[in-house]
Amino acid sequence: MLLQAIAFYLMAAVTLISAVAVVSSKNPVHSVLFLIAAFFSAAGLFVLLGAEFLAMLLVVVYVGAVAVLFLFVVMMLDVDFAALRQGFARYMPLGGLIAGGLAVEMVMVSTTVATRGAAKLNEIPMARGAGAAPDVTNAEAIGRVLYTNYVYFFQAAGMVLLVAMIGAIVLTLRHKPGVRRQVIMDQVLRTPKTGMRMVSPKPGEGIDA
Repeated sequence: MLLQAIAFYLMAAVTLISAVAVVSSKNPVHSVLFLIAAFFSAAGLFVLLGAEFLAMLLVVVYVGAVAVLFLFVVMMLDVDFAALRQGFARYMPLGGLIAGGLAVEMVMVSTTVATRGAAKLNEIPMARGAGAAPDVTNAEAIGRVLYTNYVYFFQAAGMVLLVAMIGAIVLTLRHKPGVRRQVIMDQVLRTPKTGMRMVSPKPGEGIDA
């Protein structure tokens, strides 16, 4: 129990510090890296609660996809990487400290799970959910609750994300003059008569585009 409490307070502190560093860091690349650390620590908290399925989703989806996508977008911004490379050696101890902290979290979570066991972790009410049988897996319990009691909220959240994605595309879309754009209807309705032009070039003359 003491090891679980130490692991909880350690990962909770790392999550809070990383979250504050995300919004307070002046360097956008550092903000994304702190965001990855926050996601990783939150995944460890989910494991301590017995929600290993949510922890896996947080690492695979958010750390492996969303945060990496954010990093690629940040890389496309006007960032002075020459100035970043100048202080690379100076940030090596801090990077090693963060990497070591993540490694310690992994070891503590693994030790806690091995000590208590998966069966004991599933006995936690927050982990197995209200009304869920002890023999039901974590993924099945989440699926039953999400797609039965909260199915309309789940669909509404999907619609909100779709509208946000379309809004971001519309806001960032810029029409530049003189740029040839794809016209889908012209391509669909194109026939051999409109898509081809028969010419008979003379030797040494070429074809006008």
